[in-house]
Amino acid sequence: MINETYKPLLKPFVFPNGIQLKNRVVMAPMTNYSSNSDGTVSDDEINYYIHRSKGVSMVITACTYVTPNGQGFPGEFAGHTDEMIPSLRRLATAIKDEGSKAILQIFHGGRQVPQEIAPNGDVVSASPIPYPGEGKPVPRELTEVEVENIVADFGQTTRRAIEAGYDGVEIHGANTYLIRQFFSPHSNPRTDRFGGSLEKRMTFPLAVVDEVQRIVREHATTPFIVGYRFSPEEPETPGITMSDTLVLIDELANKNLDYLHVSLMDFWSTPKRGVEDTRSRIEIIQEAVGDRVPVIGVGSIYTAEDARKALTSGIPLIGLGRGLLIDPEWVQKIEQGREDDIVTKLDIDKQQELVMPTPLWQRILKNPGWVPGV
Repeated sequence: MINETYKPLLKPFVFPNGIQLKNRVVMAPMTNYSSNSDGTVSDDEINYYIHRSKGVSMVITACTYVTPNGQGFPGEFAGHTDEMIPSLRRLATAIKDEGSKAILQIFHGGRQVPQEIAPNGDVVSASPIPYPGEGKPVPRELTEVEVENIVADFGQTTRRAIEAGYDGVEIHGANTYLIRQFFSPHSNPRTDRFGGSLEKRMTFPLAVVDEVQRIVREHATTPFIVGYRFSPEEPETPGITMSDTLVLIDELANKNLDYLHVSLMDFWSTPKRGVEDTRSRIEIIQEAVGDRVPVIGVGSIYTAEDARKALTSGIPLIGLGRGLLIDPEWVQKIEQGREDDIVTKLDIDKQQELVMPTPLWQRILKNPGWVPGV
């Protein structure tokens, strides 16, 4: 029997475009390093998603790259050519058959693309400023024409998502990748229309949104979700501050997007700079966008009580990432009144039972502290 305390987590939600979710819990996108060498989705990935798609209302996939030089990780599945539509469709179908909405996250790695997998070793970005850290490649600055082409590539991968049967796409503007590289004053000191001032640094992210929405209007015959993920701040100086982000999300909130997705390691983390406000970033963001666009919050949510408390911030949707790695039946246990049985630490002897692809499992074990229990 459902515990009344946690019923709000199971309440349906309707997006502005009319698409309904069966509850408030979403699977957050997580790279799994487990695709086939030709860029197609592997059987192990399919099984991993099937195992986690039964309870949540929406699954946001790991990112797919929109251009050959956008692949950010080994074992990342591709979305940059029409040849990949059958592979993309296979994943969408697997997720939807379990009763969840399927959202394809679309992305370009920019200067974070490993040189060994970049075509001809050609790592590109907004400028020739490398990512901080020893041994990072110096990227080549994209020309204006190349930037425009990448905008179009985001649109074409969106078309492929529509043809493959996804319920929507999420534009990956977070976590140090190309869209964020253009928004960052650290990585984008360009002097053309794509960089320099805060307004010009928003040109590329907003152009991607506009192109994706244009393609949706042109190709989708039923409602199709378009979301945007962002990270509120970065540690570098100069770097993205909370005040910068508030300007960006104000623009995004007026774009008729279906949701904004805040990328955080800790849901209740507070701003480091840019605003004089002691509230959490998520509360500041929710207040800023108001009822213009729904917000998904994420970050170290492991228990039912964590999720219930997160909803009190005012956001309507909760993203679970590592929580679903640890316990794929997280939602079902709440539905059955068994929230005390939710597992919150990874059992390192249960890879097979948890249906975790070996490359992802090895990454977890090699990075202690990323997933609780390791």
